[in-house]
Amino acid sequence: MPEVKVPAARVTLWPFVGALYLIVAGGPFGLEDIVGSSGYIGAILILLATPLVWSLPTALMVSELSSAIPEEGGYYRWVMRGMGRFWGFQEGWLSLAGSIFDMAIYPTLFVSYLQRLAPSLVAGHRGVLIGIALIAVCAAWNLLGATAVGNGSLTMTLLLLSPFAVLAVYAVMHAGTADGHAPVPLRHVDFLAGLLIAMWNYMGWDNPTTIAEEVDRPQYTYPRAMAIGVVLVALTYVLPIGAVAMTGLDPNRWTTGGWPDVARALGGKEALALALTAAGMVGAFGTFNALTLSISRLPAVMAEDGFLPAALTKRTRKTYAPWVSILVCAGAWTLCLGLNFSKLVMLDILLTGLSILLEFAALVALRIREPDLERPYRVPGGIVGAVAIGLPPLALLILAVIRNDAEPVGPINALQLGGLIILAGVFCYFIAGRRPPPRRA
Repeated sequence: MPEVKVPAARVTLWPFVGALYLIVAGGPFGLEDIVGSSGYIGAILILLATPLVWSLPTALMVSELSSAIPEEGGYYRWVMRGMGRFWGFQEGWLSLAGSIFDMAIYPTLFVSYLQRLAPSLVAGHRGVLIGIALIAVCAAWNLLGATAVGNGSLTMTLLLLSPFAVLAVYAVMHAGTADGHAPVPLRHVDFLAGLLIAMWNYMGWDNPTTIAEEVDRPQYTYPRAMAIGVVLVALTYVLPIGAVAMTGLDPNRWTTGGWPDVARALGGKEALALALTAAGMVGAFGTFNALTLSISRLPAVMAEDGFLPAALTKRTRKTYAPWVSILVCAGAWTLCLGLNFSKLVMLDILLTGLSILLEFAALVALRIREPDLERPYRVPGGIVGAVAIGLPPLALLILAVIRNDAEPVGPINALQLGGLIILAGVFCYFIAGRRPPPRRA
């Protein structure tokens, strides 16, 4: 059977930035609970500090490894190369397991925003059916290839951010007018909850590395996209909240999915509230679509290494899309559609956070094992710098573990469920990893 080759048309810088923004952020949605639990000053401090101790170290690590090893599979390939097959499999397992919980969030968000526009459309079981339809549409879009997803991601990023730009300008023009007095003290203060939500909203910088062979000049594109992305995400998070804070709106009025309500509370036109609602749908759809692009490559490359069935390696001839892997992933992501939002976030942070720590370990391991590896971008500070940038994310993950211990999931808590998933990965390796890796041509 002839080999399927990567298409000549590849994802260029700005479409890649669009996909990266959707993967990491998807707009300022999900930040409402940070304001409600931490207040305006607390929320802004959290949203400014989190990228420094979470996003920036991860972006630096991703920039070095993606430019040094621009291979399909990205972070999975880095860990495999730096630390061996066992840890490479655990990296893939943790990432795929985390995706099960993460990907269930976006259809739920899409339906919740649609409900604000047309409640009758999501009544009864219709909401679940709409979520399944969203997954199917994104799977079909991804079959068109990485360039189609990248170009669509750039367009959706611009569309979803436009109403927030209007809201920010409107809020600045109406500074000090909301509620007519200083904000009421918060009724429920939970800075740790706000921090964990911020971690989730700043997570995913490594995800786009799985499509390296489908990106134009990856050694150039990845470092630049990471630098642009960190600044863009932080600004689009902080500026709208900071602008609303200037109006004096009571922070207790912020609730999950409440950006349209914020616009109404400021006396804005109903059209702006509706635009923000529609932007929420665009953000949820776009994020799911872009994540499908990145995550669907992981089972395909793991199958190439003999960990998963060989059928997952099949790709379309025209677009190079791993069509079997896309369809299998789409089917699996329907399993958690009914889970509670907070439980999804906690489990996602735990599992995905551990996979990111393995990537930091691979950064150090490759510095030691392959000191002469060509690195177009290099984390400064030598081996000490490579170790040091992994310490802040490690500290945040410990906080996430502490919070997971208190989050119930049925008869057990989230930490126990996460531990069972991790142990299952070790068990599965000794089943899937017995076969020797296939010989490469």
